[in-house]
Amino acid sequence: MRAGVIVFPGSNCDRDLAVALERAGASVSMVWHKDSRLPDGLDLVAIPGGFSFGDYLRCGAIAAQSPISKAVVKHANSGGYVIGICNGFQVLTETGLLPGALMRNAGLKFLCKPVGLRVETSDSAFTSGYSAGQTVQFPVAHHDGNYTADAELLKRLNGEDRVAFRYVNNPNGSSDDIAGVLSKNRRVLGLMPHPERAVDGAHGGVDGGGMFASLVNVMQSA
Repeated sequence: MRAGVIVFPGSNCDRDLAVALERAGASVSMVWHKDSRLPDGLDLVAIPGGFSFGDYLRCGAIAAQSPISKAVVKHANSGGYVIGICNGFQVLTETGLLPGALMRNAGLKFLCKPVGLRVETSDSAFTSGYSAGQTVQFPVAHHDGNYTADAELLKRLNGEDRVAFRYVNNPNGSSDDIAGVLSKNRRVLGLMPHPERAVDGAHGGVDGGGMFASLVNVMQSA
């Protein structure tokens, strides 16, 4: 599997994400935000966490206007796989690739701690390595992770089995405890917690490794 990790000014989880993908067996290219095209032959585009452009205007709003973001949208609309983690999730909502919005945490404080998540569906390349209903633990590190959706959108996400993860104990006020959502074609995932920070037992856990292994296995067998 070939993956490209997008790097914006202010990204700080890009190397972590690249290492997690490489540990799972992927070949990784780092892609600068001013590039107007993606490297040829990418299976997956990964947008990391951090504080792209200092979170000015809205988190992810400026990054969504970078030249590379147009190429990411084109990749997704052509059936390519995309994952956005934390700030990457915010970028994906700003580009319109995922619905909803990420707002200020309900407690108005930055959160940085491990949290329990329930896997809501195994029917995606991102989650096929888990079982629906399984509980995993990933760290969170965000100030604007409150996923906000109206009743109509929540009904659609639940009806289409597009909620990937829910918080076991909601830390930030997210609607319906949602921690991650899938696009309609199930090839784009946005989630606030950091699976790339849970791939090494020496760092506190390995539950995130299942996601990256799942992606590699699905794409190598395609």
